[in-house]
Amino acid sequence: MRLRRVILRRVEMPLRFRFRTSFGETTVKRFLLVEADAGDLSGWGECVAEDAPLYSEETNASASHVLREFLVPALRARPLEGPEAFPALVAPIRGNRMAKAALEAALWDLAAREKGARLCDRIGGTRGSVPVGVSLGLQPSVGALLDLVAKHVALGYRRIKLKIEPGRDADLVAAVRERFPAIDLTVDANAAYTLADAPALRALDAFGLDYIEQPLGHEDLWDHAELARVLATPICLDESIRSAADAAVAARIGAARVVNVKIGRVGGLSEARRIHDVCAEAGIPVWCGGMLESGVGRAANVQLATLPNFTKPGDTSSASRYFDEDIVEPPLESENGEMPVPPGSGIGVSVVRERLERYTVAREEFSA
Repeated sequence: MRLRRVILRRVEMPLRFRFRTSFGETTVKRFLLVEADAGDLSGWGECVAEDAPLYSEETNASASHVLREFLVPALRARPLEGPEAFPALVAPIRGNRMAKAALEAALWDLAAREKGARLCDRIGGTRGSVPVGVSLGLQPSVGALLDLVAKHVALGYRRIKLKIEPGRDADLVAAVRERFPAIDLTVDANAAYTLADAPALRALDAFGLDYIEQPLGHEDLWDHAELARVLATPICLDESIRSAADAAVAARIGAARVVNVKIGRVGGLSEARRIHDVCAEAGIPVWCGGMLESGVGRAANVQLATLPNFTKPGDTSSASRYFDEDIVEPPLESENGEMPVPPGSGIGVSVVRERLERYTVAREEFSA
């Protein structure tokens, strides 16, 4: 494939609200944006690492280092026929999945644009829109949470997900379920519990949840299997699934009945497709998670979620929930719980460079 240079930008975009989980609070989305420039065309990829190694061991600083010192030089060392060859090219570089995913996403986007094709058509997508839900952070009061749920139910989102943590779980879910008895409701613990908290998690069985997402630690596949045996509510794994091999083990030992697939967490679109296939064979439905992405990452998520086993609503809600101004056109906005696949080639959206420059705080350029 044609590639002239790789441009790495550090971008900061203020969020419209404080997003709180058991990991902490976010008010500004700080991320790396990768541009794969072929001269007349560019492909774009967003790195979902954060400033602190909380959700993942990667950070913006570590991802920038790995991209600069190892991943981009790997592209110079050997010609790349297409994005499908990228995982094998960088396989000797262990881990660093978010950094790899960002560069691979830019290559996939560029390759699809060169063919004038949508990315979803290149990867085997089967539909023109995807069902979406909404993820609601921890709120200062139950009343504030109920008001927020009501707002998003009225907007037509197909699933409401509540963040929980020890001491703030059953009471929140009970209040929401009493007010909204028929909504598709899930909770996300972000690995905040241990097996000793099984009684608190069993209490959630009373509320008809579709699943409990990542209740235990990110390396606790076996403990999740143990917990699954005492819960009626299905367990959905997020942080624990970093590869197709992880998904296969989770399926074999009964650690998950649902899997959240995030492109950055698993190392790229290629691995995300493999996880999709492993789960489909095991009869485990998947959905596409979110990391407060800008329009670049959000558009890639929509493209991925067109694959046939993405049968549960994902986290790719409207960009206007998060940002006063996004960096892409057309805007990614859902309607009645469906997010249309954007119509353009590649990831389907165009980066508005004037906006991007306003939010860029640092820029590096590398020949490829």
